[in-house]
Amino acid sequence: MADSSTQSIIIGASPDRVAAVICDFARYPEWTEAVRRTEVVEEYEDGYASQVRFTIDAGVLTDEYVLAYEYAEDLTRVEWHLVAPSKMQRCQSGSYDLVGNPDGTTTVTYTLEVELSVGMLGMFRRKAEKMIMDAALKQLKRRVEDTGAAR
Repeated sequence: MADSSTQSIIIGASPDRVAAVICDFARYPEWTEAVRRTEVVEEYEDGYASQVRFTIDAGVLTDEYVLAYEYAEDLTRVEWHLVAPSKMQRCQSGSYDLVGNPDGTTTVTYTLEVELSVGMLGMFRRKAEKMIMDAALKQLKRRVEDTGAAR
């Protein structure tokens, strides 16, 4: 099993606004560089996605996979796991934890665990995870803060 990695970032918006962007899977291709297509496969009764199919192209890594999602009632935690192995991944699980700060910002902590189907030296895997997480958090921050300014 793969080790999990964790990174945090502060976003200039409320947890509700951050959660709204995280849960809007249809718009991921607009702001997430590697995501080419998303499709909500199943929804819960409340309309939140329970399973989402992703098609990604990150240059050397292309894949299609389905993630199953669960949400905290107040949306301060969104977690997921890979439904079945894909071409490139044996397993994936992760979460976003959102904590509102007194100044109106939100600390977002992203935890990710991925086990690839192809072998990769630990040093290179950790560097790749760090790059993926850095990009994901920076892109999320930009999207939330840009859409917040437009409102």
